Amino acid sequence: MILEIEKIKNVWSDIKDILSVPHTEKQYNKLVKVLDELIDEVGNNEKHSLAPLMETVGNLIEEYENDHYIKSNSNPIEVLKFLIQENNLNQKDLNILGSQGVVSEILNGKRELNIRQIKRLAERFNVSPSVFI
Repeated sequence: MILEIEKIKNVWSDIKDILSVPHTEKQYNKLVKVLDELIDEVGNNEKHSLAPLMETVGNLIEEYENDHYIKSNSNPIEVLKFLIQENNLNQKDLNILGSQGVVSEILNGKRELNIRQIKRLAERFNVSPSVFI
């Protein structure tokens, strides 16, 4: 095992950007470009020598997307909670929905969002209203 690690140490500076977890949008975008190139090279050939690398890069991208992007089939309240967290907000910052009691009921699933609230949230977070439906 030591020999394998030594080999990796010798090339790590050249490959670390491809095999490291992305933590920024810039790193993520670079990995997407790498994946595009790998797809062009490997195609559907599972026996291609770069197929495992393509799978690994795809997994790194997927993990970043799961942590940073809203899934289209997400529950509207989960989307709202995600946006609150991503924007470092709290319930008081959502007075566009109504009183703090109303916001609390919405976040706890005791009250559904109405059309007016959905429009305001879409404008506030610059997203499509459909993510709250």
